[in-house]
Amino acid sequence: MWSVDLLVHIVLMKFADAGDAAKAKLRLEELAGVVPEIRTLEVRLDELQTGVSWDLYLKTTHRDADDLRAYQAHPAHLELGVWLRPLLATRAVVDYTEA
Repeated sequence: MWSVDLLVHIVLMKFADAGDAAKAKLRLEELAGVVPEIRTLEVRLDELQTGVSWDLYLKTTHRDADDLRAYQAHPAHLELGVWLRPLLATRAVVDYTEA
């Protein structure tokens, strides 16, 4: 069986107003059909809303770091970022290779 390594991109987002997370989820999910460098895309909203919770979890997979950079530079991603960044209180990112 052949194994293909993928670059996994995880983003955790905390919104100034947690109510913005649902709209962000919908807009992020739209990127999957627009940005060819996205292999898979998963977006989840926090359900428990504890004091240490993040509001939104985003996981995308890419062929490699070049594809991740192409995704990040894609006009649809840049446009979404212009809308999204002012709504965020903070975010965290983890990137790793998965076999």
